Amino acid sequence: MSSFSLLYFGQPLLDISAKVSVKVLKQYGLNSNDMILADESHQPLYKEVQDHRNVTYLAGGSCQNSARGSQWLLPANSTCYVGCVGRDDAAKKLREAAHADGLRVEFVVDESLPTGKCAVLITGQDRSMVTDLQAASKMSAATLESNEIWSLVENAQIFYTVGFLLKGSHDAIMKVAEYSSANNKVFAFNLSAPFLPEVFREELAQVIPHCDYLFGNESEAKAYAKANNLKTSSIRDIAMHLAKIPRANASSPPRTVIITQGPDPVIVATIHGVKSYIVPQVRFSDIVDTNGAGDGFCGGYLAALAVGKSTRLCVRSGLFVAGEILKQEGATYPKTAPHSKPWDEFSIEGCCSLQ
Repeated sequence: MSSFSLLYFGQPLLDISAKVSVKVLKQYGLNSNDMILADESHQPLYKEVQDHRNVTYLAGGSCQNSARGSQWLLPANSTCYVGCVGRDDAAKKLREAAHADGLRVEFVVDESLPTGKCAVLITGQDRSMVTDLQAASKMSAATLESNEIWSLVENAQIFYTVGFLLKGSHDAIMKVAEYSSANNKVFAFNLSAPFLPEVFREELAQVIPHCDYLFGNESEAKAYAKANNLKTSSIRDIAMHLAKIPRANASSPPRTVIITQGPDPVIVATIHGVKSYIVPQVRFSDIVDTNGAGDGFCGGYLAALAVGKSTRLCVRSGLFVAGEILKQEGATYPKTAPHSKPWDEFSIEGCCSLQ
């Protein structure tokens, strides 16, 4: 496997995490288990969290979470992540956090805006997340055109990005998607959030024909069905519809659509049919935090794909990584990766089987 065969591009955020009192939530008008975009009233919050004695920093953003998950399982120099940051201390912390996870990052610096960040406020088992995108929102086709960044694109075999980039960075998605289709490489995409298929329906319609792998969860799949008048709520039917959308390159292999449903079976569709894979149950007492489990699933799936594994073993790898994240605080991974990989046939008993 060549160096950096997996290339992720997304919206890098410095996650600033601390345990806080309910009083802090009330002060900023926040709910205990929520995710919002910051406005001016939230700006003092970031310094308050950074000054907390137990503050921790994490290389965040959903796409970067997935990239760290892939790299956790793969040999060194397998995964690279591209995004936009500011020229500030937050960018330095973000690089340090990514490097601590073995992830190579190539950040394009936007001189006009600070690095994006997310305040993660922990109260008990709940997390309130307040995101300020700033420079992270500045990814564009022009961002990718420098020799240093585009050489990474040319050397990679698998690309992955997320629906959040449909807003403001659609041209960047299309540049890589079109290149991938024209050069018989692998392009993977995540629907990311239920509001995106409706708000960015036309932009998404341009992306899907280029997708070799399309990820989403049941809420996102149903939102896509509603936005596109499919008149069905069956996840299997929606997945099959997505699989049958014609490819941009008629000679490309069939698209694989992967829909997760929390503890319910994972649905996988191609034009040849639909399969469902049983999700191994994690004891409730072992679950620390559900944040990032979906990101981990994609990272695990793509890691197995990068080493040439079958769909079943890719799903198995994704479920294993998602299960490990459930047992951690935040979207983090154990310091040591398993010696026996989840795609090894006999590594993890009963980790994934057909329903």
